[in-house]
Amino acid sequence: MAQYILDILFVIYVIAGVGLVVYGFNCYWSIYLFLKNSRRVRLADRKSLLQFYRDHKMADLPQVTTQLPVFNEANCVERLIDAVCAIDYPKDRHEIQVLDDSTDECYEVTKRKVAEKQAEGFDIKLIHRTNRKDFKAGALAAGMEVAKGEYLAIFDADFVPQKDFLLKTIPHLIMNENVGLVQGRWGHLNRSESGLTLAQSIGIDGHFVVEQSARSWGDLFMNFNGTAGVWRKQAIVDAGGWEGDTLTEDMDLSYRSQLAGWKMKFVFDVIVPAELPDDINAFKAQQFRWAKGSIQTAIKDLPLVFKAKGVPFRKKLGAFLHTTHYSIHPCMLFTALAAYPLLAWYDPVTNIPAWLFTLGFAFIFLAAIAPSTLYFVAQRCSGYTGWKTRMLSLPALMAMGVGIAVSNTRAWFSAVLGRKGSFVRTPKTGGKKHSFFRQKFPYLAILEIAVGVYCIVGVLAYIGARKFIIGPFLALYAIGFLAVGALSFIQYFQNMIDMHRAQRKAQAEAVAATKL
Repeated sequence: MAQYILDILFVIYVIAGVGLVVYGFNCYWSIYLFLKNSRRVRLADRKSLLQFYRDHKMADLPQVTTQLPVFNEANCVERLIDAVCAIDYPKDRHEIQVLDDSTDECYEVTKRKVAEKQAEGFDIKLIHRTNRKDFKAGALAAGMEVAKGEYLAIFDADFVPQKDFLLKTIPHLIMNENVGLVQGRWGHLNRSESGLTLAQSIGIDGHFVVEQSARSWGDLFMNFNGTAGVWRKQAIVDAGGWEGDTLTEDMDLSYRSQLAGWKMKFVFDVIVPAELPDDINAFKAQQFRWAKGSIQTAIKDLPLVFKAKGVPFRKKLGAFLHTTHYSIHPCMLFTALAAYPLLAWYDPVTNIPAWLFTLGFAFIFLAAIAPSTLYFVAQRCSGYTGWKTRMLSLPALMAMGVGIAVSNTRAWFSAVLGRKGSFVRTPKTGGKKHSFFRQKFPYLAILEIAVGVYCIVGVLAYIGARKFIIGPFLALYAIGFLAVGALSFIQYFQNMIDMHRAQRKAQAEAVAATKL
């Protein structure tokens, strides 16, 4: 019986290893498509934009509605509204909808800010729902029903669009009637705030600089990133509208829209800065939502992709690897957990010839460094200064990417088991030094630390067995799980201490005010 279990464990281990290799080598394919097309497409986009404004005047620009979905974002909402109202676009053709579903003081803050901007002559409206049906997707759908514009720009609360955003995106929709979405690139407001935000910025740059460019320029399925983009309203209608049955309504709508015949365009040179979460627990919550939503979208939309006629195999394969990308985390977690028992009790592993062992892990090594190679290319080609210095934080990104595998594996299984879940926002500070939010106790961090300790045992076992190739991988796993677990506890307790201090200070000020 024990041997049978070990046989099954080994088979699953091999499948997980192959999965990691496949997803890793897909990074090299993305790098190839990016480097092959970068210069040509970027130059063509710049030339077409210049030509557009030679042929058109500001008076020719169409009606646009900018939608701002907000939920309990009192720290950010005023900054967002100010930035959107400052966008350089004819006032009489720019409608702004603040879609505020807030249940806390944010609604009053928003209401005051909207009234202030209305008094200044802006066409801005506050739409407040009390039921939060379908969460963000429901808010966007409610706004679209009454929107004036044939084009819909969308910004989340933590983004600060540049003044020329619409002037650089709308022309691409006008010049090509087949384009249903223009997606901008995410920038960073607080890249250097901490090691956590710096590591996140490198990961996000990898996604936008290389991966989104590769998908758009390589004629693969591409996704809307939920913000910093402009939709053609008809493309949303043809796709069946916003739907709230996944936690990544943006990816879901993107796939349905492309299956309806619309094209997605990524504009490399349009950068919209955003705030990165500076708390590891907020970051894990964000990643959990993205991981679960991506797998939900895969389950929902991949059957439609595979059945679609006229879609080439490479495009269907790209869609599979794209929507299931977060499967790398259960693959990583399982290989980490299975490595020690297979070495200790499974004879075929202990007796593998050295040359075969080396060959197998050569593929794993190439796959393992693929994301780092992608991040290197992204930083080198991002256009940002100081990329060499930033690359020094790559080990922190690698450890963090491994460390969230426990949380994201939970998200993966939650999606596969059909648990819908609710939309949990990622708390942001809005650039304010003192900003606190209530967190649940990070019980999962206990498991992360336990897995980290277990990986250390595995490292020692492989070193003792003179299997030196796999040792570094398990060491990275150990560092990642221990770091993420420990940091989760540290930041949770620090946040609780800061909240209590702030509450005591507020109480003291209130008492002092009553004595005056």
